Amino acid sequence: MQSKITGGATTVLFKTKVLNKYEITYYKCVETGFIQTEEPYWLEEAYSSAITKLDIGLVYRNEHLRAKVIEILNQYFNVKEKYLDYAGGYGLFTRLMRDQGYDFYHTDVYCKNLFAEYFQLSDLPDHTKFELVTAFEVFEHLPNPLAEIEMMTKHSDSILFSTELVPQTPLNSTEDWWYFIPETGQHVALYTEKSLAYLAAKFGFNFYTDGVNTHLFTKKFFPENPFRMQRDPFLIRKMRKMVKKYDKKQNPERETLLQKDWEHIKNKLS
Repeated sequence: MQSKITGGATTVLFKTKVLNKYEITYYKCVETGFIQTEEPYWLEEAYSSAITKLDIGLVYRNEHLRAKVIEILNQYFNVKEKYLDYAGGYGLFTRLMRDQGYDFYHTDVYCKNLFAEYFQLSDLPDHTKFELVTAFEVFEHLPNPLAEIEMMTKHSDSILFSTELVPQTPLNSTEDWWYFIPETGQHVALYTEKSLAYLAAKFGFNFYTDGVNTHLFTKKFFPENPFRMQRDPFLIRKMRKMVKKYDKKQNPERETLLQKDWEHIKNKLS
């Protein structure tokens, strides 16, 4: 089987059951260490519920990501521009960001938008460009990563995303790493840092990562890694008091869009 990242050779990693009934094979890209399943014929069944019962961390994850994203947007991007949350599930992250004053919109072809209705990609003019696209817990779901990433690049020159990096320890079964989650059958593409760097180069992006689970593809160049401060909790604690006043002055808290959005939706409904 060819690697879906490089098109080159793969080796068989191991076999296991997904959805507790289909025995399938995982393959490893020889060049980058990227892990993929065989062609995922079970996805229609796996997505009978887009958000799985195992995803009980959805609310916590979105709250945690909001703080991380706001810090990056304030320092490195134009906070007055529009943003798109790609494959955004129920629309919770879009709602959380709009509540903080950031003009986010939502798109997801598989999941009903519950929290950000009227603030969808389809509500904007065709070919709207965004300052940045977010794609959290999306990349591991992509059966054809190159095609889907290319789709994201049509919306923006920057993609901020999360996916757990493959550990460097030997993987002999799904028991060796929690992120395989074969019970749901939805994680079909798993990335090493080297495979993400390969993808970034292929699409002409600069690549930044926290080395764990949050990453940035962007045409912008930054003299330092935007995740550097977030990777050193001790340094953050030490410097937070010193920079707090400065940050507030440079990046004043933005007015929430909650009331304006409520009025907008009310007008739509009436």
